[in-house]
Amino acid sequence: MPEEPNVIINRALMRLSRRSEKADPKKLVQTFVDAGPLFTLLSIPDHQIIFGRRGTGKTHAFQYLAGTAKNNLDVVSYSDLSNLGSSGGIYSNQELPLTERATRLLVDSLLDIHENLYEIFVEASETFDLSQTGPLLDQLAEAVTEVKVVGSVEQETTGQRSISERSEGELSLSVSPNKVKSSIGIKRASESARLASNKRKVSGSERHSVHFGAVRRILEKMSNVVSPHKIWILLDEWSSIPLELQPYLADLLRRCIFPIRDITVKIAAIDYRSRFQFSESAGDYIGIEVGADASTDIDLDSFMVFDNDESRSRDFFKSLFHKHLIVSDDLADTAITGWTPEQIVSWTFTQISAFDELVRAAEGVPRDAIHIASLAAQYAVKDKISINNIRRAAKNWYQTGKEAAIHSREEAMALLHWIVDKVIANRKARAFMLRSNVKHPLIEDLFDSRVLHLLKKGISTHDEPGARYDAYKLDYGCYVDLMATSRAPVGLFQVAPDDDPSNFVEVPMDDYRSIRRAILDLSEFERIRNRFSIKA
Repeated sequence: MPEEPNVIINRALMRLSRRSEKADPKKLVQTFVDAGPLFTLLSIPDHQIIFGRRGTGKTHAFQYLAGTAKNNLDVVSYSDLSNLGSSGGIYSNQELPLTERATRLLVDSLLDIHENLYEIFVEASETFDLSQTGPLLDQLAEAVTEVKVVGSVEQETTGQRSISERSEGELSLSVSPNKVKSSIGIKRASESARLASNKRKVSGSERHSVHFGAVRRILEKMSNVVSPHKIWILLDEWSSIPLELQPYLADLLRRCIFPIRDITVKIAAIDYRSRFQFSESAGDYIGIEVGADASTDIDLDSFMVFDNDESRSRDFFKSLFHKHLIVSDDLADTAITGWTPEQIVSWTFTQISAFDELVRAAEGVPRDAIHIASLAAQYAVKDKISINNIRRAAKNWYQTGKEAAIHSREEAMALLHWIVDKVIANRKARAFMLRSNVKHPLIEDLFDSRVLHLLKKGISTHDEPGARYDAYKLDYGCYVDLMATSRAPVGLFQVAPDDDPSNFVEVPMDDYRSIRRAILDLSEFERIRNRFSIKA
């Protein structure tokens, strides 16, 4: 007896790849879902920094860009910086001088680009003349050894001089019946020693400079050989590099690669875990000037926020699952590969509200959506996926994939519990607002761990000129247990008047008096934290 379509689909959902780097690059191109103008912005030839938390699709977007560029016969070098270097942890080894660690990072980065280009030029020898690209690759490999980071100069000179002298004197007299015998001998037996030493130490100012040698000239010649095609250098997982080393790699890009017209660099990074420059004396700096040297007009956390557009959100995830399923091996040679997104959803979920619950639980993060759908399919087994399956899966994924990531950071967990108590328990809301100029490291930790989600930046009000607020919402997993109870959140924001507990809005108005109840005062948490610290 043939299996029901939903059973086949459930099995395919369980086997979906959660991480783009583990998937077949060809399938990554086939499963990419464009969010608004994302790919239009990503494909422009400007140097760019693409921000986004883990799971928002940075790697997937890069793989799609790479596939599209290769179809145009462009040269694409993709580097996963988290896998860089032959010695694990060498860049974080604080026992090594900063200059040595930075030099190793730059050398490893250039060697990775060299290896990528070598494979491309060998495979595409009919398109790009290997008699021209080969010698340039050899020159690039040699030039890498010239790359050095030089720090403060310290010189110590020590000298010693030793002089030794010995003198000795002797007188003897002997008498016998027959004769008297005397003798006098002189030996140098006294000893004196002098030790002279000098020590000289010279230290220079603590400045850092990077010497790149011929790297830029070689890459420029290489781009001329490739012309009229372009060279794309895609650097993924930028934030995996130690913060103190990131500006040195950024400086290499700015000095060696950015000035070359037909080479484009794209960097995928996490906003709060990135440092692209540090300043030196006389206004000079090491690294990239964000916005000037490289644009930052793509933030996947913003592209994936659908809270104010349910229709757009539903369409995105419907397309996401449709594309992933029809190329899966489990659905090969079945009629399901020809189904529309609507047919897939209809056969997978008990009702459209169950799919909407999945979209809500994903909070705009594709990786979270895939994890939750996979777990829900396990719970459903041979049945269609229900709302209860989604909620159970969302709770499981929140506890194991998100909350567990911050459990070891006690202060971050304390802040999360405080926010949940203030926002959900006291206000029956799912979202809150913070002053834009409040940069709290614990808020950043919760945001990176995807238990907080940024809805909108820079909300202004008429009654408070110059003040700006950022709107955050709590992850679905924070309140999934309350969904079927009287304690469930009523709306997104609770606004004034304070005496009306049912006054909720999805988008705060620009009147400060209407949003003041949605504002969270972190100083209250700081007072509590400090009091606990004193007691401890």
